Amino acid sequence: MKPLLNVAAVCLLAASTGAQAADPHLGRNLAATCANCHGTNGKAVPGAGLDSLAGESKEKLLQKLADFKSGAKPASIMHQIAKGYTDEQLALIAAYFAAQK
Repeated sequence: MKPLLNVAAVCLLAASTGAQAADPHLGRNLAATCANCHGTNGKAVPGAGLDSLAGESKEKLLQKLADFKSGAKPASIMHQIAKGYTDEQLALIAAYFAAQK
């Protein structure tokens, strides 16, 4: 019985990973949480003191997120938020904002 349970668990894990990769809107959906501070589609309100993310290069955004995640860049909350995402999810978020104009 236990081997069957292990096989079922592996199948569920594989199915969830495949479903996540197949969602063409995953980057947008993950990036939606950023709108609270960085504005809709990454367009921050002028004068709000927060960076606009829309149109930044993916590489620059990924570096900033990696610095927040590692603690190399000080922040009030971004270091906690960045740690909540996998590197793959951060790459999707960065790609989404890089594509915004």
